[in-house]
Amino acid sequence: MRTLEERLGYTFRDRKRLEGALYHSSYANEHRSLGIHSNERLEFLGDAVLGLVTADYLFRKHPDLPEGDLTRIRAALVCEESLHEVAQSLDLGSYLKLGKGEEAGGGRQRASILADATESVFAAVYLDGGIGSARKIIQKYILSREVAGLTKPRDYKTALQELVQRESGQVLQYRLTGQEGP
Repeated sequence: MRTLEERLGYTFRDRKRLEGALYHSSYANEHRSLGIHSNERLEFLGDAVLGLVTADYLFRKHPDLPEGDLTRIRAALVCEESLHEVAQSLDLGSYLKLGKGEEAGGGRQRASILADATESVFAAVYLDGGIGSARKIIQKYILSREVAGLTKPRDYKTALQELVQRESGQVLQYRLTGQEGP
């Protein structure tokens, strides 16, 4: 755990908060008799903390950008892929507590599990050290990506819609050209 704290750049006053952020629901279900709870509630809070810190940062940094551009940049910063990359840089997968089935199924590398755990860690930092501590870590691992220009749209359909809708009176229509599969 100390190595993870070093990577985060934050030392927990109550390390149980960090441990709680790493309990996947599969582990919690297998260890229910020990009173262990999953990180899902922390994930919920971490998502909100991440959203607030990111929105506040973008609002202040880009006073001239319209809401749509701010939303697009925020979405690129806080998406699963971005959070998965953060988890990989922290080696978060090696610290997760997984149930036997999830462990056998490759859960330590699963993007969704790692992204959720990243949000849980953000919440644990917030609860342990307040919004300022959470902001520093989010700045280091998430917001620095915006500064580095890593927020290109990953959703090309949305990018096309935004491009077409910039001009008044433009209408984008979709036409099915084929269908295959089940």
